[in-house]
Amino acid sequence: MASRAAQGDQVAFARLVARHERRLRHFLGRLAGTGIGDELAQECFLRAWQRAGDYRGRGSYAGWLYRIGWRLFLDSHRLAQRRAAHDALEAAGPDAEPHYPAADAALDLERLLARLDARSRAALVLCDGHGWSHAEAAEMLGLPLGTLKSLVARAKVALRAGLQEGEP
Repeated sequence: MASRAAQGDQVAFARLVARHERRLRHFLGRLAGTGIGDELAQECFLRAWQRAGDYRGRGSYAGWLYRIGWRLFLDSHRLAQRRAAHDALEAAGPDAEPHYPAADAALDLERLLARLDARSRAALVLCDGHGWSHAEAAEMLGLPLGTLKSLVARAKVALRAGLQEGEP
C-alpha cells in the first residue's frame, strides 16, 4: 500500500492515513499538547502526501511518517521557545528579575513528561505509551538503537524521581 501511495495513489494514501492517524495524533499530542499535536499531525500527513515519492520502502512506513512528525514537532517546539522567551522579556520590562516556576509545583504524569527533554519524552511515549519496540522507535526518531534505549531508561528514572518527590 505504501508503494502505491508513493506513486500518487490517493486511495492507498487515505488508507495509510486511516491506519496511522489516531496513534500519530496521540504521539504528537503527548509531545506538544492536544491542539498543537492535532495541527502537527495534519501538517505531517500533508507533507507525507507532498513527499510521497520520497518514501523508498527501506524502513517501515510508520517510521517514515513518525520521523516527519518528529521533525515538525522539533521545529514547532523551537519556534515556541523563541517566542516565549521574547514575550517574557517584553513583559518583564528592562529592570525586572527573571521569573522561575516554583520547584514544588504539583506533580502529575503530564507535568513530569513535559519536564523531560523532547527526545527523551518522544522515546518514552513511543515505547511505553504506544508499544513500539526500541528498534522501531529508534527508526522513527532517526536515532541509533543504543541512544534510544538510554533515553528511555533515563526518562523512566526521571519520572520515578519526580513521582517520589511528590510523595508525602
